[in-house]
Formats: sequence, structure tokens, C-alpha cells
Amino acid sequence: MKRIIYSGSGLLLIALVFLAFNMVTGLGLHNARLDLTEQKLYTISEGTERILGELDEPINLYFFYSDNVSQDLVPLRNYAKRVEEMLHAYERAAGGKLHLKVIDPEPFSEDEDRAAEFGLQGVPLQQGGDKLYFGLAGTNALDNVQSIPFFPLDQEEFLEYEISRLIQSLAKPERPVVGVLSGLQMDGSFNPLTGQAGTPWMVMEEIRQQFNIKSLRNDIDRIPDEVSVLLLVHPKDLPPPTLYAIDQFVLRGGKLLAFVDPFSESDNSGMLGNGQGNASDLEPLFKAWGVRLRAGQVLADGTYAMAVGVGVGEEQRPVRHPAWLGLPKAALDQTDVTTAALENITVASAGILEPVEGAKTRFTPLLQSSEYAMPFDAQRLAGLRDPQELMRELEPTGERYAVAARVSGPAPSAYPEGIEGQKDGLKSAESINVIVVADTDLLSDRMWVQVQEFFGQRVPQPFADNAGFAINALDNLAGSDALISVRSRGRFSRPFVVVERLQREAEARFREQEEVLKQQLAQTEQRLAELQQSDSPEQVLELTPEQQATLQQFMQDKLKIRKELREVRYQLNADIEGLGRVLKFVNIALVPLLLTLGVIVLWLFRRRRA
Repeated sequence: MKRIIYSGSGLLLIALVFLAFNMVTGLGLHNARLDLTEQKLYTISEGTERILGELDEPINLYFFYSDNVSQDLVPLRNYAKRVEEMLHAYERAAGGKLHLKVIDPEPFSEDEDRAAEFGLQGVPLQQGGDKLYFGLAGTNALDNVQSIPFFPLDQEEFLEYEISRLIQSLAKPERPVVGVLSGLQMDGSFNPLTGQAGTPWMVMEEIRQQFNIKSLRNDIDRIPDEVSVLLLVHPKDLPPPTLYAIDQFVLRGGKLLAFVDPFSESDNSGMLGNGQGNASDLEPLFKAWGVRLRAGQVLADGTYAMAVGVGVGEEQRPVRHPAWLGLPKAALDQTDVTTAALENITVASAGILEPVEGAKTRFTPLLQSSEYAMPFDAQRLAGLRDPQELMRELEPTGERYAVAARVSGPAPSAYPEGIEGQKDGLKSAESINVIVVADTDLLSDRMWVQVQEFFGQRVPQPFADNAGFAINALDNLAGSDALISVRSRGRFSRPFVVVERLQREAEARFREQEEVLKQQLAQTEQRLAELQQSDSPEQVLELTPEQQATLQQFMQDKLKIRKELREVRYQLNADIEGLGRVLKFVNIALVPLLLTLGVIVLWLFRRRRA
């Protein structure tokens, strides 16, 4: 095989095969598409088809793309072609209810003025030069306008979601109302610690794109009727009238998404000395609904522990933090629409939820730990400097613990007798629908997204599905789940699962060897201290032959173990590099050749049938 490939005739044969492939696809299969991605990222999803099938009135789409201005921008031109192909696919699937117009806005033209009126962002390629437009605008029969100002090249995995969200916003302009009651500074309000106004959390920006937000006070005594879903985040020390208002809201059919936390790292109120602490709970309501948050306990998991940096400067090293977890697909409920299509959710010092024995409600875990987990005292995290201390103390129970759960079914009121001034409330409900999450930190930017400024716009670059989980839950609770399958279709960059497993195995071996070194070091130092004990102070610094022999033995043992540690690291790199060579051969040589032969056979078969 090598002789054929490296020979001149072999190279000529390969060149002819690829030339034939290009000719066949260009002449006979120019409209054919073959989506080989695992999650069908280039195929319109079922959720999009549902949205298009429910269109009652025509919708007009205007795709503004500066084709002439972008002649030298090859990556952008390729992406623009994909966007246009996707929009034409939408137009075909809509059955005449979607009208697409592709516009190349020339400088100083009416089309450029119209793009600006739609709110599209023109990006100058150079100082004083022409502007590049690459965005989408849509209108409905009521002349409502929705737009995507610019398609970022690094956000391709969200292309279908953004287009589908725009179309659904035009088809159903009345957005659900989400009532937000939060004990954290999620809206970027004044921060007493810094004395400045904070930046709104990106998750709130994402929620505002799809829902109408109504901020609620923490002393409210009735949830407004227009609220479809109530979003509680870190509800600390709520007064009885507010708890009763939440109770009655849920019993009369309102939906609730609650984020509570036994140790909220995003809560800085404890630093102000007000004595409130950084824990939150809804214990009276949870008890009535058949769910319990373990008070004062956080979850530690050795399998899903995230790598964090410890130390400063050159001494910084990555270690695994068992209370900071990256929950993979295996930890997410694959039967619930809120989590089925997500890939990864990160949490920090999360709590543990469990059902109450004898409750009539159904307790369905949505996020769970691995079996290599155990509960820790929450105060153990206060002042923790080295997460490896927790890792050494980890004694797995073999049980999987719930971090988030759906609670549904019949439930009584937490206040069957009402409260003072309100005695005639609902006593029970045949069915409630509540989602409880035992972590608030997962909503903070640092746990799921990097935010970059792009011509005055904050562009999110998510590395986890935390916001997707929150919005999926709100979507589902609000009764609109059409976008769920579209939003979470996956990423173009996939994690190297095998490489991560090799790293974990080598890290476990490294940790074991490190413990041996530390034990030997402690034993040797103790032995030296015993040998150096003397009644005469001037003899302390003099080493006896026995001390010298012990010190020499220690140095030899230390060098030996360091050599073993280097061997472990070398073996790790060798395994990963070997895997990389195999993948390169498959991707560069084998797969293109098989695809080419397959297309040729398909073309010949179609020619013979014709």
C-alpha cells in the first residue's frame, strides 16, 4: 500500500480520483447534501420544522450580505454561503409562508439605509473604507421587526437557533412574562463592595431575548397574574407573606424555576457583616412539595471534578476541585426535554436534593453526580486554599446525588390555614410543575461563558450549557418547547473523551506517587529531628555519620520517585500522541478516499438508472 501511495503512478491515480469527484459533484450532485455530523448540525431540526409548520401569517426575511466588499475574506464568504443555504432550506420547508430576499447593500445606497433601519451592524473593514453587512432582518404582517445584527463566525453552532428564534418571535410576538426575584446582583445593579454599578449577568441577557422580564421585590405578597413563570434565584430570608404568595402561585397553576444554594460563592453579602450568610432555601415550601435540600452540605465528586489553577505565577499548577463539577451528558437526564440535548453543565459548591419520604409528588433528578461522590460540610469550603485537601478526604458512598430535579404531581399548601390577613387561599393542587436547582453559581458568567466586546456589543462565547439549561427550563415551564431541540444541538468542537480519560488515569497514578513522596519526606524529617536532638546547642548543626547516611538515602529515594513521576507523564504523552497519529491517518487519508469512492459509485448508479 505504501509503495502505491508514494509512487508517481499512485499520486497520479489519487489526483485523478479527486478530479473525478469534483467533476461529478459539480455536474450531477450540485444540490445534494450529505450531513455526516453526529448531531446533524447541517440539517434542519424537528423543532425548526414545527415552528415553520405553525406559521399562520407570511413572514419576510431580508438577508443583508456585502458580497462585493468581502471578496478577500474567504472564511466569511464560506460562512455566508452556509447561512444563505440554510435560509433557502427554511424557505422551502415553510411551504410558501416564508419569503426570503438576499440583498447586497452597496455603499450609500437605499439598501444600506434600510439595513441601518433594521438595526443591522455595519462593520468597517478599514478606516474610512466601506462597511461590511452580514445580518438578517425579518418582518411579519403587523410590521414587527426582529433582527440578527451580525453573524459572528465563531458562533456557527448557534446559527439555526438564532434564525428559528427570530422567526418564532415574529410568529408569536407576545412573549411569556418571567417574574424574577433574586438575592444576587444579576441585573448589574449597584455593588456595595466596589461602589460601582455591576455588569448584568449574561444569562439575564439571554433570557431577555426570549422573555419579558418583570422584576419582583423580595417582600411581595402576591405574584402578578401576567407572570407565566417565576424565577427565584438565591431566595434568602423571604418573609412569610412572600413565601405564601409563591405557594399560592404554584397551586393555581403557575410554574416555578428555583435556584437555591447551601454555599453560594456568588453571594458577597457575608463580607458586609450583615450576618445573613450565603445559604438559601425554601424549606417550608419544599417540605409541602416533597423535596428537601440538605442543609449545610455541599456535593463533592471525584469523577466530575473540574481542573482549577492553584498557586501564583510560575508555581501555578492545575488540580482537580471535587466541589467544582463539570457534569457531562451521562450526568444529565436524557428523558427530560430540558436536559436531553445538552452536553455539559458546570456547577460550583452545589447542594444535594432528595425526595421526602411519603410525598405524593414525583421527584425526577435532572442533574446527578457520579457514584464516586459524597456530601461535605459546606463550611469546609470557607477559606479552602488547596482543593486537593478535599480530594484526599473523599470517601465515595457509591450513591448518585441529585443537583437539580423536577417536582410534579399533587401537592398540598405549605400554609393550609393561610397566614395572618390571608385565610382563604388554595389548600392544594392536583398537579404542580416545579424545577429546583441546588446551585446558584452555575448562572454566573465565570462558570459557563467568556464575554468579548465586538463593536460595542457583548458577544458571549459559551464553554458550557448552563444558560441553555436555564432557558430550556423556562421554555418548558412556559409551555413552549419548540426551540429546545434547536438550541442545544451541540457544538462544532467536540471534547476529546479518550484523551481526558488517559489524563485522569495518569493523574491518579501521579497523585498516588506524590502521596508516597510526601510520606517519605515526613518520615525522614522526623527521623532527622530525632537524630539532631542534643543537649549542647553548638552540636545541632553538626551531622553525624548516621544523619548523613539517612539524608543520603532520602535524596536517593526522592530522585527515584521523581524519575517514576516523569515516566508516568511520559507514558501519558506517549498514549495521547499515539492516538493522535491514528486519528490523523483516518481523517487525512482514509475518510476522504472512502467518501470519494462512495460518491463515484452513487453517480454511476444514478446514471445507469437514468
